[in-house]
Amino acid sequence: MDPITQGAFGAVFAQTQGNAKNLAKAAVIGALAGMAPDLDILIRSDHDPLQALQYHRHFTHSLLFIPIGGLICSLVLHPTLGRWFGVPFWQTLFWCIIGYATHGLLDGCTSYGTQLLWPLTDKRFAWDVISVVDPLVTLPLLAMVILAARRKARRYVAYGFIWVGLYFGLSTYQHSRALEEGEKLAASRGLKTLSIEAKPSFANILIWKIITETESSYHVDAIRIGLNESKIWEGDSVEKLSIEKDLPWLDKQSQQRKDIERFRWFSTDYIALDKQNPNRVVDIRYSLLPQQIKPLWGIELSRTAKADEHVDYYHERGDSGAAIKLLWGMFWD
Repeated sequence: MDPITQGAFGAVFAQTQGNAKNLAKAAVIGALAGMAPDLDILIRSDHDPLQALQYHRHFTHSLLFIPIGGLICSLVLHPTLGRWFGVPFWQTLFWCIIGYATHGLLDGCTSYGTQLLWPLTDKRFAWDVISVVDPLVTLPLLAMVILAARRKARRYVAYGFIWVGLYFGLSTYQHSRALEEGEKLAASRGLKTLSIEAKPSFANILIWKIITETESSYHVDAIRIGLNESKIWEGDSVEKLSIEKDLPWLDKQSQQRKDIERFRWFSTDYIALDKQNPNRVVDIRYSLLPQQIKPLWGIELSRTAKADEHVDYYHERGDSGAAIKLLWGMFWD
């Protein structure tokens, strides 16, 4: 999730340890440790555009790495903050481990994919119950963290946990309802499905992106899950990527071919050829509007590339302002 949310979660969990007068200190150290795993974005290469994708939400996000990550954070934060706060090293270490531990699990609740059990497996866990940015969970929790620190009152920590529990409970319920509606939609079309996934659209748990997989294609739609009724915006479909059919010119031993498989792993196999550009392979999981197949990123191949040359990685943002306005209108349509 975004850094502010990660920091807020690290802070509120750290605030559960120590006495009331240390709530502000726990929040600061817990927040910094909670954000620390995302420093993996610094792992990148000028020659390999996919290295950043490969190592984001990698070993730094693993549950098995938590003690090591927490220790590293404490070795940095105790000399700079812990001593200034007047707390012993063990207290800084404890807050760091707790804050660090929240990060991977929180990321696992999104749809991006997190390697929670590395190095036992490189499986990317994605529970799809919350957007990577959601102010409705972040802002109330952050307010409770700040109130607890300023007023030295633990009850605000409890209020923060209550809010998170209620919101995540509701989002999980909404996710299950979205899946049910997706199954009904697939049945009405007579599709023989392999899988159906529901992913929250940007910053809310009301409108969901439904991805229906068949033997040869993906179907993308949007569903608004209201209190009493649902509304569907039928979207588009695209054929799954077939390298032999779509990219017959690509050398099987080339680096570009290997990069497609790396991108396939990152995208959990949700890849297809760009309808507008036959040299681009796209990740269909994300788009500005949930009923569209207009991916935010992908890889671009070159027919003239050398055998050891990598693909190019690109972002396609489009008119995000207009898309947010349209998404907002879908709440009330």
